[in-house]
Amino acid sequence: MKYMIASDIHGSAYWCEKLLAAFEKSGADKLILLGDILYHGPRNDLPQGYEPKKVIAMLNPLADKLICVRGNCEAEVDQMVLNFPVMSESAVICDHGKTLFATHGHIYDPDKLPPLADGTIFLYGHTHIPDDQTKQQGEKSIRCINPGSVSIPKKGSAHRCLIWAGGDFEEAVL
Repeated sequence: MKYMIASDIHGSAYWCEKLLAAFEKSGADKLILLGDILYHGPRNDLPQGYEPKKVIAMLNPLADKLICVRGNCEAEVDQMVLNFPVMSESAVICDHGKTLFATHGHIYDPDKLPPLADGTIFLYGHTHIPDDQTKQQGEKSIRCINPGSVSIPKKGSAHRCLIWAGGDFEEAVL
């Protein structure tokens, strides 16, 4: 299976449209969203094209293709308007002999990992900064990957996401 991994849309219909165009072009089977889908949060400026209702309309038809986790900006009211689950703190995907542990990054992050099996790939967002590092958890080695942000990239990074097809991750700039 082929996955696209993205984080931090923050209600931007402009960037969500670009993300979904890249998703379609990539031929990915599933889109993993690492939280902060609709709301921009009090620490961020409004992203370009901030229209959460349009984001809802774009994502709801793709409900069967989405795997989502709760970000620090998600609330129960968001779940009321979305036709796919967004309130779980994490998701575990087993693919190509690898375990992908997906979370937003505001509870667990590379410096505060949950108990994971050796070789797990820890996917997180939240910082809006792309990252790829390996952390040791006792004798276990955990690869920590952040795709960056779809709508509000930080530290000079690009609007981007990642593609996983079982080998390694490919960057997809939006």
